[in-house]
This record gives sequence, structure tokens and C-alpha cells, in this order.
Amino acid sequence: MRVANVVRLFSTPTPSANADGRMALADHLRELRARLLRAVVALLAAFVVALFFYDQLLDLVLRPYSDAKEKLGDSVETKAYIKGAAGPLLLQLKLSGMAALVATSPYWLYQIWAFIVPGLHAHERKWSRVFASIAGPLFILGVATGYYVLPKGLEVLIGFTPIELENLVEFGEYFSFFTRMLLVFGVSFMIPLFVILLNLAGVVSGKALGQYRPWIVVGTFVFAAAATPSTDPFSMLMLAAPMTVLFGASEVIARLVDRRRRTALDDLDDDEASDIEDLDDHDDLDDTASDETYAPSGLGEEDD
Repeated sequence: MRVANVVRLFSTPTPSANADGRMALADHLRELRARLLRAVVALLAAFVVALFFYDQLLDLVLRPYSDAKEKLGDSVETKAYIKGAAGPLLLQLKLSGMAALVATSPYWLYQIWAFIVPGLHAHERKWSRVFASIAGPLFILGVATGYYVLPKGLEVLIGFTPIELENLVEFGEYFSFFTRMLLVFGVSFMIPLFVILLNLAGVVSGKALGQYRPWIVVGTFVFAAAATPSTDPFSMLMLAAPMTVLFGASEVIARLVDRRRRTALDDLDDDEASDIEDLDDHDDLDDTASDETYAPSGLGEEDD
């Protein structure tokens, strides 16, 4: 019986047929609880698995720093270290937890989407699927670009160390810098997609994007300079250049959407005009029929 109760916690309630397919508030809360429990269990399982691959994960995170250190050579003395007696344990837990969060992101993001999508209309569900299918690859592309750029950024930053001094990199601070860098690149690559969504919602037009294109390019480079944790121009260019290309693609898509919208409105206007003409012709036929009906009676009265 206890096992059945535990299984019931993870089961999604189905809407009652008498309620016209709609769920009560209590059912919504039970569904939310079930989906949260599923996500938590998946995170815990992935966390346990990540603990066994801690050495590989540590090598993956340290590789950009190692590449930067190798390129600097003997010009700068730098060393990574862990602070505190509990530092190694906290590092292992933090790194495994981040790996579990990233690895299970498709699953827990699906749980969020599955909880929200029943309240959407059919066309909203369609666009949410399109958004999810495009946003994921764009985010991964941004993260991969950030990982590729990171060694060069570290090389520039550590290169400012004077010859007389040694640069000590605390791993906790480095890991925060690492995750922030990748997150900035991943989210930045998704910004043009939000522009397309605003165009689909009728907030921004493709013509407006074309008019403000120079300012968008300038703003993109300013954003890249401010958003990248490193201060080197290479990282800024590697973020600004793809974003500029994606903004150009979003403008083209927005113009195509606007053209399709205008065509649909023109067809709708033609149909409405045709309906009005049919009504006018019908009124003319009624007037003609009325004249033919009443004309003989009038002629009969004149004869009398």
C-alpha cells in the first residue's frame, strides 16, 4: 500500500470527463507536484552518475585554463588552486551538480513545457514547439562558441600579470567565470529568436528592423563588450559577429512573415469586397422584381 502511494505521487492526474476535460485546482497542484518530483529524481540520478565521472568533468572544465597556460609559456607564472580544507569536497559537489543540471535539462524543461502547454491554444502550441526546436540548438551553439573562445580570453587576462608576480587562480572563482562565460554566449545566441517571436506577435515589424539596422549592429557590439566577462576584443568579436548574422537572419524572416501577413489580409479584403458586391447584386434583383410585381397593378388603375 505504501508503494502504491509513492507511485501515485509521481502519476499525472487525468481530467474528469464530467468536467469537460478541465482539471480542478487540486488536480493542477498534484500534476505540478508529480512533475517536480520526476525532475528531482532525474537530477539526483544524474548527480550520482556524475560523481563517477568527476575526473573527466574536471579535465573538461580545466582544459581552457590549461590551453591558456600553455600558450603563455614561461612569460607568466600561473597556478590553479583550491582554497580551504572543505574546498575539494565542495568542488566535487558543485561540479557534479552543474553537470547533472545540464545533462537533465531536456527532461526537466520538458516537464515544465508539458505542465504549461495544456493551457495554450493550438497555434500557441505549434509556435512553442518551433521555439523549443530552434532555441535548444542555438543555445548549444552559443555554449560551444563560448568554450572555444574561453582559452583566448583567459590568455589575455592572465597575460596582464607582471613578470615579478605569480598569478594564482582560485578554482571556485574560475568555475564561476567559466559558467558565466558559457551562459552569456548561450543566451546571447537566442536573442534574435526572441526578436522573431516579437514579430510574430505583431510588436516589431521587419521594416522597423531594417530602419534601425545600424543601431542594432552598434548595440550588438556594445552588448558583446559589456556581456563578455573577459575584456579582450577577440571574445567580443566572437560574440558580436554571430549575433549580427543571426539578427540579419531574423530581419529576413520578419520581412517574410510580414509579407505573408499582408497577403492574407489582402485576400481577406477581396473576399469581403466580393461578399458586399454579391449583396448589392441581390438587392438590385429584389428591386427589379418589386418593380415587375407592382407595375401591372399601376397600369390597370390608369386604364380604369
